[in-house]
Amino acid sequence: MKELVKYLARAIVDRPEEVIVTEVEGDRTSIIKLRVAKEDFGLIIGKKGRNAEAMRTILRAAAAKLGKKPTLEIVEEEKAAQSSERTV
Repeated sequence: MKELVKYLARAIVDRPEEVIVTEVEGDRTSIIKLRVAKEDFGLIIGKKGRNAEAMRTILRAAAAKLGKKPTLEIVEEEKAAQSSERTV
Protein backbone atom coordinates (compact mmCIF):
# COMPACT_ATOMS: atom_id res chain seq x y z
CA MET A 1 0.00 0.00 0.00
CA LYS A 2 2.95 2.27 0.66
CA GLU A 3 4.00 2.02 -2.99
CA LEU A 4 0.46 2.79 -4.17
CA VAL A 5 0.34 6.02 -2.15
CA LYS A 6 3.81 7.01 -3.37
CA TYR A 7 2.79 6.41 -6.99
CA LEU A 8 -0.41 8.45 -6.67
CA ALA A 9 1.28 11.32 -4.83
CA ARG A 10 4.17 11.60 -7.28
CA ALA A 11 1.69 11.85 -10.14
CA ILE A 12 0.00 14.85 -8.51
CA VAL A 13 2.82 17.00 -7.09
CA ASP A 14 5.30 19.34 -8.78
CA ARG A 15 8.24 18.00 -6.73
CA PRO A 16 7.97 14.20 -6.85
CA GLU A 17 11.47 13.74 -5.44
CA GLU A 18 10.30 15.23 -2.12
CA VAL A 19 7.48 12.73 -1.59
CA ILE A 20 8.15 10.57 1.47
CA VAL A 21 5.83 7.74 2.49
CA THR A 22 6.14 5.79 5.73
CA GLU A 23 3.93 2.94 6.89
CA VAL A 24 3.23 1.43 10.28
CA GLU A 25 1.42 -1.89 10.01
CA GLY A 26 -0.64 -3.60 12.66
CA ASP A 27 -2.65 -6.80 12.51
CA ARG A 28 -5.75 -5.23 11.00
CA THR A 29 -4.76 -1.60 10.52
CA SER A 30 -2.16 0.29 8.57
CA ILE A 31 -1.18 3.92 9.16
CA ILE A 32 0.41 5.56 6.15
CA LYS A 33 2.04 8.99 6.49
CA LEU A 34 2.50 11.00 3.32
CA ARG A 35 4.94 13.90 3.50
CA VAL A 36 5.18 16.42 0.69
CA ALA A 37 6.88 19.76 0.12
CA LYS A 38 5.08 22.80 1.50
CA GLU A 39 4.44 24.03 -2.05
CA ASP A 40 2.73 20.75 -2.99
CA PHE A 41 0.50 20.44 0.05
CA GLY A 42 -2.42 22.18 -1.66
CA LEU A 43 -2.10 19.97 -4.73
CA ILE A 44 -2.31 16.79 -2.64
CA ILE A 45 -5.36 18.04 -0.73
CA GLY A 46 -7.09 19.42 -3.83
CA LYS A 47 -10.19 21.59 -4.00
CA LYS A 48 -12.46 20.84 -1.05
CA GLY A 49 -10.24 17.86 -0.21
CA ARG A 50 -11.17 15.94 -3.34
CA ASN A 51 -7.67 14.66 -4.18
CA ALA A 52 -7.05 13.52 -0.61
CA GLU A 53 -10.44 11.81 -0.43
CA ALA A 54 -9.85 10.08 -3.78
CA MET A 55 -6.48 8.77 -2.57
CA ARG A 56 -8.10 7.48 0.62
CA THR A 57 -10.86 5.75 -1.39
CA ILE A 58 -8.35 3.99 -3.65
CA LEU A 59 -6.31 3.01 -0.60
CA ARG A 60 -9.36 1.55 1.16
CA ALA A 61 -10.24 -0.49 -1.94
CA ALA A 62 -6.71 -1.92 -2.15
CA ALA A 63 -6.60 -2.62 1.59
CA ALA A 64 -9.95 -4.41 1.54
CA LYS A 65 -8.36 -7.24 -0.44
CA LEU A 66 -5.80 -7.62 2.34
CA GLY A 67 -8.40 -7.38 5.10
CA LYS A 68 -6.90 -4.21 6.57
CA LYS A 69 -8.21 -0.78 7.45
CA PRO A 70 -5.88 1.97 6.23
CA THR A 71 -5.43 5.48 7.61
CA LEU A 72 -3.76 8.08 5.39
CA GLU A 73 -2.18 11.05 7.15
CA ILE A 74 -0.94 13.90 4.97
CA VAL A 75 1.84 15.99 6.51
CA GLU A 76 3.65 19.07 5.22
CA GLU A 77 7.40 18.49 5.01
CA GLU A 78 8.22 21.59 7.07
CA LYS A 79 5.95 20.52 9.95
CA ALA A 80 7.29 16.98 9.80
CA ALA A 81 10.84 18.24 10.30
CA GLN A 82 9.80 20.38 13.28
CA SER A 83 7.94 17.55 15.00
CA SER A 84 10.89 15.18 14.63
CA GLU A 85 13.18 17.76 16.22
CA ARG A 86 10.94 17.90 19.29
CA THR A 87 11.10 14.17 19.88
CA VAL A 88 14.90 14.07 19.91
